[in-house]
Amino acid sequence: MDIEQKQAEYIDHFVKQASNLRGPLLTAVIVETTSHPSLFAFSEILSVPNILELEGTEDSIYLDLLRLYAYGTWSEYKNAAANFLNLVPEQILKLKQLTVLTLAETNKVLPYDNLMQELDVANVRELEDFLINDCMYVGIVKGKLDQLRRCFEVQIAAGRDLRPGQLGNMIKMLANWQSTSENLMLSIQEKIKWADTMSEIDKVHIKNVDDQLEEVKRSLSLKAINIELRGHEEVFSELGGLMDFEEDRSTRPKRRRHPMG
Repeated sequence: MDIEQKQAEYIDHFVKQASNLRGPLLTAVIVETTSHPSLFAFSEILSVPNILELEGTEDSIYLDLLRLYAYGTWSEYKNAAANFLNLVPEQILKLKQLTVLTLAETNKVLPYDNLMQELDVANVRELEDFLINDCMYVGIVKGKLDQLRRCFEVQIAAGRDLRPGQLGNMIKMLANWQSTSENLMLSIQEKIKWADTMSEIDKVHIKNVDDQLEEVKRSLSLKAINIELRGHEEVFSELGGLMDFEEDRSTRPKRRRHPMG
């Protein structure tokens, strides 16, 4: 998606800023990153040494804020709001956008009721306006609003940062998928080989049937010829007998009549 292609330049900008700043200027950069309307990936910024050094200091709440935007959701913020800074409207909007991306990672059909609960939205009209104007038009997600079924059908969604430990699980999942794919490929190859063998057997069988059919045709043809020849022989035989009879009649001596005295 276009939004993902633009991430690199924004990330590079904030990484350079965070690498050269400390104290209030650094925390200001964190607030800016979590408010930026076109930035939705934070893991590389989180890995900047100057930001990691905030751990355990009085400014560690800014580090927690950045982690919330990298991995968290609006519901997680609401359930532990006392542990975070108060969010400005731009930050609230972004966290709700990120929440939609998190929900889209595991479900491609998001019921309106679940979305309204997760996003703390009062009604369907407000929810649909948010999905259209603040998600689809922004480019972080593409999908279809189904008012009849009261759900949002996700087609494409931008990916979020991987949580710590999630990469290992993903590698394991991909390894399992690769193993399953290889086994499936072997099974397909065996089926193709079996099909080829059966095809050759069918070809041999068809050839044998064709040969037998040709043999039957030849046999029937010969029988027909023999029958026809026998028919001619019988005709010739009858004609020969008639000719012999005529010859006998022609050669038989005529009887002479004597005058009566």
